Amino acid sequence: MFFLLSIPISLFVFAGVRYFLQEIIIFKITGIHNYAEKTREVEYYIRDNFFFGLPAITLSVISYLFWQFQETFKQNQQLLLENKKAEFQMLKAQVSPHFLFNTLNSFYSQLIVKEDEMAADVLVLSDLLRYVITETDKDEAILSKEIQFIQNYIYLQKKRFEDQLYLDFVIEGNYGAEKMLSSVLIHFIENVFKHGKLNNPEEKAIIRINKEEDFLEITTFNFIAHGENYSSTGIGYENLTKRLEYTYKGRYILEKTAENNTFKTYLRIPLNK
Repeated sequence: MFFLLSIPISLFVFAGVRYFLQEIIIFKITGIHNYAEKTREVEYYIRDNFFFGLPAITLSVISYLFWQFQETFKQNQQLLLENKKAEFQMLKAQVSPHFLFNTLNSFYSQLIVKEDEMAADVLVLSDLLRYVITETDKDEAILSKEIQFIQNYIYLQKKRFEDQLYLDFVIEGNYGAEKMLSSVLIHFIENVFKHGKLNNPEEKAIIRINKEEDFLEITTFNFIAHGENYSSTGIGYENLTKRLEYTYKGRYILEKTAENNTFKTYLRIPLNK
């Protein structure tokens, strides 16, 4: 809309600049008008200058649209390539998912009679794997499902750490069927678990997700484990930035800070209804 409005505005600016230069500045210097008295009337002057300015404006519009098409096509091809790479990695990890789910359900059926807690853990693992296989290849994810996936992921991590996980995990705000770019939150969560120091009660990690009106925020903080660095893993920080820019066109905030052996991240993105 802004670009379309700029076309008639450019023609008015062209007419105004030309009038100022030819009929005011040059007239004061030479005493000669470029236009005759009749043709200096506002209606004729604007119409005549629109005629002279239109070829240049038209050429610039065509050039701009062609450049935009080329740029968009390039971005689309890059995104398709990245998606294909991600799909390939996902396919390598998918060893007969139906067999896997059937086996997990069989375990669950047997365990629920004897071991309620372990049966619940198997059910959480089954839900987590199902979400990874069926939902993460989509462009958009439902916020409530994405958060449930994160909760399942952290639940299983707590089992792995055997109650030695020192992490403050907080979810604030009311959320539901809002939509967001898929596989974004897990990027930050995975980095906390991969690179963070999580077994020291004096150096707790923090993961905070906040749903505020039409925006979602995630903040993470952790001490960096000895020998670790934050070279991006999975889809990677660089690819994440590209996906965010492609989807939200600058309507997001992404920050990361590494200092004093700590690492902080912050992301704010708009949500779709």
